Amino acid sequence: MANNKTIILNNLQISQKINRIAYQIYEDNCNEKEIIIVGIAKKGYLFAEKIYEKLNSISQSNITLAKLTLDKNNLQEKQGELDIDTNLLDNKVVILIDDVLNTGRALIYGVKYLLDFPVKKMSTAVLVDRNHKTYPIGTHYVGLALSTTLQNHISLEFKNNKISAYLS
Repeated sequence: MANNKTIILNNLQISQKINRIAYQIYEDNCNEKEIIIVGIAKKGYLFAEKIYEKLNSISQSNITLAKLTLDKNNLQEKQGELDIDTNLLDNKVVILIDDVLNTGRALIYGVKYLLDFPVKKMSTAVLVDRNHKTYPIGTHYVGLALSTTLQNHISLEFKNNKISAYLS
């Protein structure tokens, strides 16, 4: 990765995006008794934790947070692993969250894994959508849509309970 990084979202801006996404999720699911937030490990899960915290503070629904671990180097061969009992997904609203949507590969395989269970409704959320999709996946909730070159890299840094997003 190149040494020159440009900040594209600071902690305050990311906090605002987390609030907006959480309120959008709440508005779309305000009549649901239970919502399952699934974050794709590692940084997608860290972002999902923030959405979960905000949703818990604004919603009367029972919110469950789960971590989905995918082998991103071997997505076709290996299924994912969820850190909660998969029976909890039955007839529930599931929101799959990742940090950055680049090609859509991790997100689509996450959706594929979760759709093996009888969920009621599924949506996706990302902090940054880079608009380089090579897989037919859309996002319902997006913090920032950003067109970049293929050589650019977007990274999220989680330090001292603060998040920043960088372009390099």
